[in-house]
Amino acid sequence: MTDADVKAQLSQYRQSIDNIDAALVHMLAERFQRTKAVGVLKATYELPPADPAREEYQIERLRRLAKDADLDPDFAEKFLNFIIKEVIRHHEAIAAEHNGTDKTA
Repeated sequence: MTDADVKAQLSQYRQSIDNIDAALVHMLAERFQRTKAVGVLKATYELPPADPAREEYQIERLRRLAKDADLDPDFAEKFLNFIIKEVIRHHEAIAAEHNGTDKTA
């Protein structure tokens, strides 16, 4: 393989990675739109921002999916835990806003 061939192949791989990154961002945006709706519903009916049973189920589910996809289940769990923490933070903010106790204003 020539130097030009290597650079061309590298460029192809990077373009593919860039496309996947863009898709991930759009998927995360859609996911957070849905979790925002959940946060509003929870605030309206005074439900707790966190749901430990659901979180545990989702972590187990994602670990299985990761294993089936040949992705490190520990990495998948860390990634989901990061998302869960962010969702809970959003739900707490929505609840505070909804109940008139928003401390960020």
